Amino acid sequence: MSPEQIGFTLLYLGVFLLIGKWIRVNIKWTQKLFLPSSIIGGFLALLLGPQVLGNILENVVDSGSFLTNGLIPEHVIDVWTTLPGLMINVVFASLFLGTTIPGVRKIWRLAGAQLSFGWTMGWGQYVLGILLALLVLSPVFGLPPMTGALIEIAFEGGHGTAAGMGETFKDLDFAEAYDMAIGLATVGLLSGVIAGIILINWGVRRKKTEVIKDVKGFSDLRKRGIMEFQNREPAANMTVRTESIEPLSLHFALIGLAILVGYLILQGLIWLESVTWGAATDSEFMTYIPLFPLAMIGGIIIQIVFSKIDQNHIMDRPMITRIQGFALDILIVTAISTISLDVIGDHIIPFLLLAALGICWNVFGVLVLAPRIIPSYWFERAMGDFGQSMGVTATGLLLMRVVDPENDSPAFESFGYKQLVFEPLLGGGLVTSLSVPLIFEFGPIPFLIISAVMCLLGLLLGLLYFGRKKKA
Repeated sequence: MSPEQIGFTLLYLGVFLLIGKWIRVNIKWTQKLFLPSSIIGGFLALLLGPQVLGNILENVVDSGSFLTNGLIPEHVIDVWTTLPGLMINVVFASLFLGTTIPGVRKIWRLAGAQLSFGWTMGWGQYVLGILLALLVLSPVFGLPPMTGALIEIAFEGGHGTAAGMGETFKDLDFAEAYDMAIGLATVGLLSGVIAGIILINWGVRRKKTEVIKDVKGFSDLRKRGIMEFQNREPAANMTVRTESIEPLSLHFALIGLAILVGYLILQGLIWLESVTWGAATDSEFMTYIPLFPLAMIGGIIIQIVFSKIDQNHIMDRPMITRIQGFALDILIVTAISTISLDVIGDHIIPFLLLAALGICWNVFGVLVLAPRIIPSYWFERAMGDFGQSMGVTATGLLLMRVVDPENDSPAFESFGYKQLVFEPLLGGGLVTSLSVPLIFEFGPIPFLIISAVMCLLGLLLGLLYFGRKKKA
C-alpha cells in the first residue's frame, strides 16, 4: 500500500465526519438522540461500504468492478481496520495529562459514595455477564466463557476499549468478540441516551430530582451540536510561543511520550515474565495485555514528573483534551464502519442477551441502588454513572447537564474525582484489559469470585456507610 493511498484514507475520514456533522445539524431525530457526528459518520460508512452497499451491488455489477466494495475502496477499509487500535492509545494516554491529581482523603470525602456506586455497577457487569456465559452462552451457543466480560468491556469501556481489545481477542482465538464488543458499545451508547432521558423525565415527575422541577429543553443550537454564541471560548490556551514550537505539536509530543513510556512498561513486564514465572510455567500472560491501559499509566507518570519540573505550566489541559477528542472521533468512525455484520448476525441471540442484561442492570442500579448508596443529590449524581456505565463518559456528562444545567449540585465535582480512582481500574483500565486474558488463563470461576467479592464490597460500603449519612 502506497503512502498516497494511506493519505487518501484520511481524506475519506474527513468526508464522513463532515457528512455526519451535516446530518446532526439538519436531521431532527439525530438531535433528539444527541448522536455524535462520529457515530453518524461511522454508520453511514458502514452502509456505503462493502458489507451493505457492496453486497447489494455485487449481484448487479461485474465481479471485477470497484463497486463490489461499495463506495469505499478496499485499501481504505484495510487502513481503517488498524486505526481504532492505534487511536485508543492516544485517548488513554491523555486521560490524566494536564490534570491536578488530589490526595486520597479529598477524593474519599467528595466522591466516596460516587465511587462506591460506580464500583458496584462496574463489577456487577462482570458478575452478571460471566454468569450468563456459564449458564447460557457457553452450554447453549458454544461461546467461550470470556464472552461474559464483553458487557463491562463494551458498556463501561465504550467503543475505545472495545477497539483496543481487538488484538487481545485475536491472540486468544476469539476474534469475533471484537465485532460483538463494538456492536454492544453502540447499543449501549444509544440506549444510554434514550433511557437516560426517559429516567430524567420520570425523576422530575416523581420528584426525585433536587435541582430541576421540570424538564428544560436545550437550545436549538445545543441540539444541533453548535456552541451558543455567548458560550464560545478558546478551544485551548497558547502556553508556548509558536516561533519555538507549535503548541499543538508540543502536546502531541507529550502524548506520544506517555505512550512510549507505557510501551516500555509493557515490554518490561513481558521480559520479566519470560525470565521468572513464565519460564517456570510456560505461560505468556503478559503478551495478551493491550498497550492502552499502560499508556494511561505512562500519562500519569509524565503528569507527576511535569507537576514537579514544569514551573511555567506549559502543559495545557484543554489542548490535551482537543487531541484526545480528535483521536476518539477517528476511533469511533473507523470502528463502526469496519464492524462485521456477519459476526453479529451469527451470534445475534447471545448479542441481544448481553445487551439486554447490561441495560437492565444499569437501570436497576439507578432506580434501586443509587438512592440507597448516595446520601445527597442521588439522582443527579447517579445520572453520570449511568451514562458512563452505558458506554461513554460524555453520555454521563450530557445527562448530568440535563438534570443539573447550572451545576448547582455536587454531581460534576464528585463524578470527576471519582474518575481518578475508577478509570485506572475499570471502564477501560487495568481490570478491563486483564479480564479476558485472566478468564482465558485461569478459567471463569476465579474471576467470577473476585468480581462478586468486589461488587459486594462496593455495595456493602455504599449501603452501610455512605447510605446512612444524612444529606449535606
